[in-house]
Amino acid sequence: MAKCFYCDKSAHFGNNVSHSHRRSNAIWKPNIKRVRAIVNGTPQRIYVCTSCLKSDKVQRAQ
Repeated sequence: MAKCFYCDKSAHFGNNVSHSHRRSNAIWKPNIKRVRAIVNGTPQRIYVCTSCLKSDKVQRAQ
């Protein structure tokens, strides 16, 4: 399962609870993209969540 390179955001697990209070398993996945970015001066392909992309934590490679 992919995890954000910068903030370590990954899937969260829990329960969906219906109106009658029956429970079923649930998983909430972050919006993670595979991008080319500059890491330590070299371009690499890394997994980054879109909130890190929007906040300019990632320097994209050309």
